Amino acid sequence: MAEKIQEIMPFEFRQCISIEKATGKKARNIRELKEMISTVSDECIFHHTYQYFLKGHILEYTSDFAHWAGESLEESSLSERLSNIDPYDFREISDLRNEIVRVIDEYLAKFPEPRDVMPGDEFHFNETVTLIFPLGIRARNLAEFLTAMRYINTASIYYHFYEARIRLGGGIDDFSRWIEDVFGKKKLAARIRAIDPFMHTLDAIKNHIIEEIEEEVRKDMEVIDRCLTSM
Repeated sequence: MAEKIQEIMPFEFRQCISIEKATGKKARNIRELKEMISTVSDECIFHHTYQYFLKGHILEYTSDFAHWAGESLEESSLSERLSNIDPYDFREISDLRNEIVRVIDEYLAKFPEPRDVMPGDEFHFNETVTLIFPLGIRARNLAEFLTAMRYINTASIYYHFYEARIRLGGGIDDFSRWIEDVFGKKKLAARIRAIDPFMHTLDAIKNHIIEEIEEEVRKDMEVIDRCLTSM
């Protein structure tokens, strides 16, 4: 039994912080936005797409580009098309960049004379340096995992739920993978993976995961109680 416990791989909670850096580049309209997207660094594209979800995002958008098109330019049609791009479908930044440019090109073909935003509402291109570090919190079973989940911050949720999708692919996050690999709880893992990352805030995702783990821990306790009662 002791050997079995030692085999369990603990879940180590990490989080990431981003240090934002201005590039000095900006766009006043859709055409300038497309030209800049074509030439800015991969780090800049990463910041305005993947890391959009780290910023307390508006749920109807999936990137800063879609957000700006909808809120500043009030181009709802373009904003919707940009929001239909799931950045986690792309393993390479270049492919994501090309898809964004393609969508804007299609829009410009229909509306070739885009208007400028009001002064002060320009799109400012930024980059970030991301630092990842352990929180010093480990979980060896679901009860410990549940306790930790109640106290970790949203930056840790972002790292394990969103950024993990870039590392692991296939819509898989760190939480569900650990639960499936270590405990074989495929149904619980599937329920966590079914939480839509675009329909919830980081706090809401955290709460959904806690609810799922609470329910699983309760079921496990009921099984143990029945076993003890029957002895």
